[in-house]
Amino acid sequence: MIWKSLDDFIAMGGYGFYVWGSYLVTAALIGTEILMLRARRRTVEKARQVQKILSEQTKHETTT
Repeated sequence: MIWKSLDDFIAMGGYGFYVWGSYLVTAALIGTEILMLRARRRTVEKARQVQKILSEQTKHETTT
């Protein structure tokens, strides 16, 4: 396709709503996935820190 103007490009031959809508939905889903992965990573890191602290306390209690 050859577009004569930016409006023609955005309209995508009458399918612009579907084309740009699908791009928007895809970008939103990718963004949501990234945010969820970051939250999960923080949760795992906190759990590892708690586990490490508990492990150190247990070692200290068994050696005394």
